[in-house]
Amino acid sequence: MTMTADQLWRLARSVFEAQPFTKFLGAELIDAGPGRATIGLPVRPELKQQHGFAHGGVVSFLADNALTFAGGLALQTDALTVEYKINYAKPATGHYLVAKAEAAVSTRRQAVCRCEIYSRLDQGAADPEERLVAVAQGTIAAVSKGARAEPR
Repeated sequence: MTMTADQLWRLARSVFEAQPFTKFLGAELIDAGPGRATIGLPVRPELKQQHGFAHGGVVSFLADNALTFAGGLALQTDALTVEYKINYAKPATGHYLVAKAEAAVSTRRQAVCRCEIYSRLDQGAADPEERLVAVAQGTIAAVSKGARAEPR
């Protein structure tokens, strides 16, 4: 059964709200739909590295999360990242980061997705300039119903 756009949005919201690390960083689910997701993050001083750019780990988090959401929405279920690769193109300056991901291809059990991460350079502008800072690609797998991390 194919989910409606509203059902996909509700799925994305429920998964997003269940992520403690995502909440801790202050990420925002901007858009979600069939095989696509956009996630934003205000860049606070504690998310920067010593040169004043957003830390690569923060950029990587956004890529990983957006890829997983796009893949999960293509698969219409909760999902996990199997692998991903990221290429950093430019330093992530600016006040806000945006990761835009989409599924390139999906089967019943996995999706291959791509993501572009942008830095918004003018926080106050009605139409802020976005600068491409990284590109990522990943494989996302459907999670079995009831799967949970088990303590070792």
